[in-house]
Amino acid sequence: MAAITSHCALRSDCAPFSSSSSSFSGQAFRQPAPFPGISLSSSAISPTLRRRISCQTSSAISPSSAVNVKGQCSSRVFSDHSFFFHSLSKFIPDAMLLNFLLQKFLELENEIKGHSLFDFLCFPEKSGLKDFLHINDFDKNTILKILDRALEVKALLKSGERTFLPFKGKTMAMIFAKPSMRTRVSFETGFFLLGGHALYLGPDDIQMGKREETRDVARVLSCYNDIIMARVFAHQDILDLAKYATVPVINGLTDYNHPCQIMADALTIIEHIGQLEGTKVVYVGDGNNIVHSWLLLAAVVPFHFVCACPKGFEPDEKTVQKAQQAGISKIEITNDPKEAVRGADVVYSDVWASMGQKEEASYRRQVFQGFQVDEPLMKLAGPKAYFMHCLPAERGVEVTDGVIEAPNSIVFPQAENRMHAQNAIMLHVLGL
Repeated sequence: MAAITSHCALRSDCAPFSSSSSSFSGQAFRQPAPFPGISLSSSAISPTLRRRISCQTSSAISPSSAVNVKGQCSSRVFSDHSFFFHSLSKFIPDAMLLNFLLQKFLELENEIKGHSLFDFLCFPEKSGLKDFLHINDFDKNTILKILDRALEVKALLKSGERTFLPFKGKTMAMIFAKPSMRTRVSFETGFFLLGGHALYLGPDDIQMGKREETRDVARVLSCYNDIIMARVFAHQDILDLAKYATVPVINGLTDYNHPCQIMADALTIIEHIGQLEGTKVVYVGDGNNIVHSWLLLAAVVPFHFVCACPKGFEPDEKTVQKAQQAGISKIEITNDPKEAVRGADVVYSDVWASMGQKEEASYRRQVFQGFQVDEPLMKLAGPKAYFMHCLPAERGVEVTDGVIEAPNSIVFPQAENRMHAQNAIMLHVLGL
């Protein structure tokens, strides 16, 4: 007995259409001849929307000819609705039912966030899974539950417990268009400690959009892995991966945002201050992907976020508006770092020139003068203010050596929490 998705309509050994035909959405579709050895489940012809069609195979079909569901789903591209329903009509010959399904599916297509109709019908494995692309894709309760889970799993690992292996037998593909020590080691180590096996794919192994289209990469990696993590340049690349992959996709960083880092930051603040809600977090530096992720978090969890940056280096205006329009956090964008840090619970910094901007480094050092986090600036913040940095840091540039080594610097607990936050994210998207 085998469960075969609606893709079995596309198998080369399917019987040809009979000469009889029925009208469907203005097009003529031939009614199918019966499949030898396959009987359609009666529930499949119910008007109720179903993501799978169960078929029964007789002993005439050998195990070696069974359909590889994930592989077939991952290799098909459906360019229009008519082609899909033409194939579906092989299983459901009733024209009225097909028209009913088409109408319902078209109504649902625009309601499915982040995925097309075909992701849910042709890639049913993805329908019950989640991606982690932007923090504001989740509500406050979900974010806090993930952080609570991170604390639990961290405590378990710190105790030396090694019997909690939820990722046992699972593999993760890690795409690194942008190299990173922390991202690779934290994901790979965390996945291993919880029983899984991670595969590193560097720039020489995979070139999405150049050597191979992103949608093809997504489908191929979905055949072999249970989860995909990608650290890429263009944000569209992570969106395309998530659209076409049939397994969960985690955003390890894009030029637009860095959600895993901010989850680790939130976890660190909770550990040291007791809560994130109501705190004042002041970011000093370039309005980059880190700032965008803080803004997206502020659209979900209430706290006071301030970005102090030079003129012309402010964060994306639409992202600022999104955080402000959520109406739950106080959001400020300023060009005065000294005024910004007063009363801060956390002062946060990042490099002035990110990867891919090194040719601008000299220019940026001139523009960002006055935005270095040094001892006088931390004194303005107050004696209880913590210093955070997502690393790598250019000591003596955006932050002084004295600040990063001071007792109130929590940079290295923050770095450790990358692994614990990401473990909790992976558990969540895999439904474990």
